Amino acid sequence: MTDHLPDGTAVIQTGAVNAPAVVLIHGLGLNKDCWQWAVPDLTEAGFQVIAYDLYGHGDSAPPPFPPSLRLLSQQLGLILDHCQCDQAAIVGFSLGGMIARRFAQDHPDRAVALAILFSPHRRTADAQAAILARVEQARDIGPSATVEAALDRWFTTAHRAANPDQMDLVRQWVLANDPAIYHHIYRVLADSIEEIVAPDPALRCPALVMTGDEDYGNGPEMSQAIAAEIPGAELHILKGLRHMALAEDPPAVNAPVISFLQRVFRKSASK
Repeated sequence: MTDHLPDGTAVIQTGAVNAPAVVLIHGLGLNKDCWQWAVPDLTEAGFQVIAYDLYGHGDSAPPPFPPSLRLLSQQLGLILDHCQCDQAAIVGFSLGGMIARRFAQDHPDRAVALAILFSPHRRTADAQAAILARVEQARDIGPSATVEAALDRWFTTAHRAANPDQMDLVRQWVLANDPAIYHHIYRVLADSIEEIVAPDPALRCPALVMTGDEDYGNGPEMSQAIAAEIPGAELHILKGLRHMALAEDPPAVNAPVISFLQRVFRKSASK
């Protein structure tokens, strides 16, 4: 059952409340339902799973202030308070991976571990120009301006052709976003990288960084750069997968994430 915080954030908790907590943060234009391919595996593995909708997405209220990475980090802190979790492992996808890093900088005592999935690092000049152009399209037209190109970037050609119902589902998620809000949060994705590049002090919690070798917007070189900035970080590059591998090939994503989280919490419990 979905619960709501006083600020209008929609959240769902699954699994035993006394189990190690794992918070899932979705990406731009999506919602907590994008974790439907991961939550069963995570709960079966013995975790308490907390999934929520970012401000302006899904069942959550619009952002209470102009959107920023710091505001979205503050939202995550409110989630943990609401769920009575002093600490949690944070799993962030795309924009969610940026929020996870911002939160770990803001609250290093609360982030037990980070799984940073298909998330950006500093872009080339051409890539930055391309994403800013998409922000302008979203501002002028709304989510419909970018959704078809997004599906092309997010899923392999063969998977799109074989799974039209899944494409319709993801398309509906994106199109459900309020055009008056969507482009502002899109700009957070585009403009906030420098806040989380080369953090000083460096992040110290265990981290796993993952992407697909065909994720052209958040590719291996970006994940390598993220991992290089976090001492001891693990790096996983999935072969033949694009941005939405969590929906296209859930076992490929879930297995290394769960193995990583189990090792982190076992080590923490043994101290």
